Amino acid sequence: MICFAMRSYSKKRERKGSEAKLPSGLSILTVRAKPGDRSKGLLNAGGTVFPCALGRGGISSAKREGDGATPLARMRILSGYFRRDRFSQRNSRLPLTPIDTALGWCEVPDDRNYNRPVKLPYAASHEHMLRDDRLYDVCIVLDWNISPRRRRRGSAIFFHLARPGFTPTQGCVAVTAKVMARLLPKLSRRSVLRVTR
Repeated sequence: MICFAMRSYSKKRERKGSEAKLPSGLSILTVRAKPGDRSKGLLNAGGTVFPCALGRGGISSAKREGDGATPLARMRILSGYFRRDRFSQRNSRLPLTPIDTALGWCEVPDDRNYNRPVKLPYAASHEHMLRDDRLYDVCIVLDWNISPRRRRRGSAIFFHLARPGFTPTQGCVAVTAKVMARLLPKLSRRSVLRVTR
């Protein structure tokens, strides 16, 4: 279990996180909300702490489609996507697939492909994975509501890149591109992202 001391967090510690050496393999990434701001978090990776963005709905143990909450859960890291034109593929033990214009992710609870990648064009409401912003330059798929899938329990819960200022996500966990580049080579399908309170 990773110890996570929220009270000791400071700007100085954040700077240290950008310089500290990470372990060669990360089995658990632990995420908690930053005190006083439910949509911003702190991610502990092998004892090094990084800032992250959380869902606009904070952390929820009763995640529902469209609530904007990040699930209170242990989520295995499954695989990932990346923008070949914006993020060079790093050494990684994760299966990483380039994002193209035909890649979408279904978000309609009653659709047979709910919370699954789909080929575009697609009739049901979906998210375009090839975004104009940089959020999915690297996008790691977490196993939230993947197997088994439950209707309205939430879709497209990813670990991806943050907007400037760590503005809220729709329920995902997001870090800077620099932090993602450091974490990616250390992650594998045995890694778990643990969101806790």
